[in-house]
Amino acid sequence: MADIDALLQRTARRSLSGKDSHVDAAAALAGLSWKLAGERPAGAPHTVFQLVNHMIYWQEWVVKWLDGRNPKPPKRAAGSWPGRVRPGSRREWERAVRRFRRERDALVRRSRRPDLLEKRGSKTRVEMLHIIGSHTSYHVGQVAFLRQMLGAWPPPSGGVTW
Repeated sequence: MADIDALLQRTARRSLSGKDSHVDAAAALAGLSWKLAGERPAGAPHTVFQLVNHMIYWQEWVVKWLDGRNPKPPKRAAGSWPGRVRPGSRREWERAVRRFRRERDALVRRSRRPDLLEKRGSKTRVEMLHIIGSHTSYHVGQVAFLRQMLGAWPPPSGGVTW
C-alpha cells in the first residue's frame, strides 16, 4: 500500500504543478508586469489578473474541502470570479501571485497525506486534487495564450513552444 500512496501523492503533486504537461503553473505568471496582467486583448473574455483570482478562489475552496470543512459553492459561476478586471498597482499584482503560490503550496502539502483514497461525499481526496489540478492547468493554458497575445511569452524560466 505504501507504493500506491507514494504514486498517488506524486501524481497529485505533478497535477498541481503542471509538471510534465506544461510550464509550471506559478512560473507562467513570472515576469509579467502588473499592467499587462490587467490587459484584455480584443476578443478575450478575461485578463490574466482575473484568471489568477479565479484560480485562487477555487484553490482556497479545495483546501477547505480537503481540511474537512464544507465550503459553499457559489450560487452562480460569476461568484467564483472575484475582484477587479485589472490590478490597481504592482503591489496588488504581486500579492495575487504570492497568494496563488501559497494556495498551490497548501494543496501540495495536502497531497502528501496518506488518506488520499478517503471519500468525502462522492469524491476521494485524490479525485479532488486531480480536479483542482485540471482546473488550474486549463486556466494556466489561458494565461499562456493571453501572454502570447500580449507579446509577453515565454516567462523568464522559458515555456513550451512547439
